[in-house]
Amino acid sequence: MVHLGPKKPPSRKGSMLDVPEDLMRQLHGFEAIFSVSGDKLKAIVKHFISELDKGLTKKGGNIPMIPAWVMDKSTGKEVGKYYACDLGGSNLRTVLITLNGDGTFDTTQSKYKIPDGLRTTQDRDELFGFIADSLTSFFHEQFPDGVDEGVTIPLGFTFSYPASQDRITQGVLQRWTKGFDVPNVEGQDVVPLLQEQLKKRNTPIETTALINDTVGTLMASLYTDTETVMGVIFGTGVNGAYFDVVKDIEKLEGRLSDDIPAESLMAINCEYGSFDNEHLVLPRTKYDVLIDEQSPRPGQQTFEKMTSGYYLGELLRLALIDLYDQGLVFKGQDVSKLQVPYIMDTSYPSKIEEDPFENLEDTDDLFTNDLKINTTVAERKLIRRLSELIGTRAARLSVCGIAAVCQKRGYKTGHIAADGSVYNLYPDFKPRAHQGLRDIYDWTEKDDSKLPIIIVPAEDGSGAGAAIIAAVTEQRLAKGLSVGIPEGK
Repeated sequence: MVHLGPKKPPSRKGSMLDVPEDLMRQLHGFEAIFSVSGDKLKAIVKHFISELDKGLTKKGGNIPMIPAWVMDKSTGKEVGKYYACDLGGSNLRTVLITLNGDGTFDTTQSKYKIPDGLRTTQDRDELFGFIADSLTSFFHEQFPDGVDEGVTIPLGFTFSYPASQDRITQGVLQRWTKGFDVPNVEGQDVVPLLQEQLKKRNTPIETTALINDTVGTLMASLYTDTETVMGVIFGTGVNGAYFDVVKDIEKLEGRLSDDIPAESLMAINCEYGSFDNEHLVLPRTKYDVLIDEQSPRPGQQTFEKMTSGYYLGELLRLALIDLYDQGLVFKGQDVSKLQVPYIMDTSYPSKIEEDPFENLEDTDDLFTNDLKINTTVAERKLIRRLSELIGTRAARLSVCGIAAVCQKRGYKTGHIAADGSVYNLYPDFKPRAHQGLRDIYDWTEKDDSKLPIIIVPAEDGSGAGAAIIAAVTEQRLAKGLSVGIPEGK
């Protein structure tokens, strides 16, 4: 019989009846250690709030809670042309943002590949000269006739490397990451280093804001959505940003200008990937402990190591190696490729979860082609379920930071603007995250879109966000208002 019409999609709804008893026992063990109950989530949130509060004190804590010196929310009414520049790990992105004043903006951008060797150049002028050259080239493309004498275009510089800030126009690099190792930059304010190179090229661009991409995400989303209360990143790392009030930030006490009243807003870059470095509340498995012990910085970034995209594939790999060592999977095969740390990035559990076939043939191909390992159907079913457990745990734990900030600030409703590769690409991350919020708050509403607090796609934080922050900072400076700690305080 010939069936007409659209082809029926493949089904992966298979039973576990054909999975041997010894593998099922292991699977039940994984379900026990990777599942996080609603009560456990609530306990984590309670501790999370106390850690957020501690990070704002003079003594500080595990979570840095960095004041970002953005003290005005975007209103959606900001207008003008602004540059944004985002120094990433592989590329430099330059963006011209036109803010239209009606909650919309237009962007034009170029991307410049960072030349080989530039990350480790021994001459810092070479790096900042490259950034200045890229901005200059982009400027001449956008303004072929130049600009009027004395006019400068404000720049929001997204510098997503650990930097301390006493004002928004400054950022002192603490340490290089992402493969950069350029001498004579750590301990230095990077803004003058860039401005010096722009001045040499007579390029009329002035850095008015140095920002973190999470704060940018918050501000860009606020411009288009006034219900935004947080900006969050679920990607290679994990982080959140929100607005607190100055009077609740003890570590700024006595250090602010008189023109910053106690009720002033202050954007906070939480850097909460370091939550629970003391290992008091997060439900770590032996695989989480291994990841931490084998990492370059043991005892640091505990929350990030359990939730971010960089580690999900490694968790899966360690669990599979454990099963192999027990003689339960891949019997008699060479697993030398699987023995390589981080050979399974997050695309592995992601692809495994997306496998649409009942016999999981895409997963079979993945292991055969990439790892030279032949798998049985039963092994693949276990691997898929294990991937689901790891992905679900990451999503559920991730929202603890959201709930903690919202409870700390008393937000009953609001939009959480989210960005990052895990949020955008990992299968079922969004519904799992919303289910985590349901379990924390005991919500019964089934429709994710109708929850009091919902996670929504963010606007371009490192582009539009940087430009909007440059705009609100420019407005403050025009009024003669402070944008940081005065000299000598």
